[in-house]
Amino acid sequence: MSDDQITTPDQQPATPTGHDETLTEEDVYEVLEEVIDPELGLDFVSLGLVYDVNIEKDSEVYVTFTLTTPACPIGPQVSEQMREFVGDLPGVTAVHPKMVFDPAWSPEMMSEEAKFALGF
Repeated sequence: MSDDQITTPDQQPATPTGHDETLTEEDVYEVLEEVIDPELGLDFVSLGLVYDVNIEKDSEVYVTFTLTTPACPIGPQVSEQMREFVGDLPGVTAVHPKMVFDPAWSPEMMSEEAKFALGF
């Protein structure tokens, strides 16, 4: 076995296949689970707030997301966290968060785990 095939779980948490040459949407969604809604204490992916991830030119990541309400003041903070966490993935050259409010978010968009945690 060559050295590049030996990995430990803590060495490559964002690339479960061990192939850090090719960035995948799964890699991006995995690190987006670190973006936490401070009021609800749950991550944006589980809350259903991440609508789409696109990777262009194999290195530029576009994240379309929403907030629980248009009046929520954490939009800039969330955009910065997305830039930071996704930007730390190997091979990422740019991160472009885009906040949208159409379609409007609803609790039905949450994962079953998030619904349970919040009592839905």
